[in-house]
Amino acid sequence: MSRVLIFVLLLATCSIAFASDPSPLQDFCVADLNSQVLVNGVVCKDANLVKADDFLFRGLHQMGNTSNDVGSNVTAVTVAELPGLNTLGISMARIDFAPMGINPPHTHPRATEILTVIEGSILVGFVTSNPENRLITKVLEKGDVFVFPQGLIHFQKNIGHGYAIAIAGLSSQNPGVITIANAVFGSNPDIAGDILAKAFQVDINVVYQIQSKF
Repeated sequence: MSRVLIFVLLLATCSIAFASDPSPLQDFCVADLNSQVLVNGVVCKDANLVKADDFLFRGLHQMGNTSNDVGSNVTAVTVAELPGLNTLGISMARIDFAPMGINPPHTHPRATEILTVIEGSILVGFVTSNPENRLITKVLEKGDVFVFPQGLIHFQKNIGHGYAIAIAGLSSQNPGVITIANAVFGSNPDIAGDILAKAFQVDINVVYQIQSKF
């Protein structure tokens, strides 16, 4: 085997190994959220200054405000809210739904999501990548668990008559979220109307009308 081929194989292996959050190299690396140092992630706080509160988040028992256009609220617990998550490769969220409320189509570019229904009946689904664009969907009841693969567009809708609650676990300290409608129609600056009109096969005035809502 040539040296070049060996190098390529090693490079491919390294790419796979670092495709998600890096593994911790010490007991913990509490995020120093005040540091001005820019790294891929968050720099560590001095271990001698670490306190129990760095590993604590309070308030997930409280219902989020669902009085908005989509009728849902996401209370995220990522490294930004819980510094002790830094380098651990996990985060979570509480999702509250008003009756008929939705968590609109979105994607997490850096995480797989596993969702558990705590209360209510929730319709969930995700769409596979091109060219199939297959919709995989299911109605979940209390205690059911569903997984959304990393990077795929997914959604949830409360189909019950009361409020619904779900808890989500995510495989990154900073999973990121891209809400499709906001990204496409609410970008800053706007994506040119003629591009979206051709992409969605609609009149350009329809595009302008939708953009005006974001």
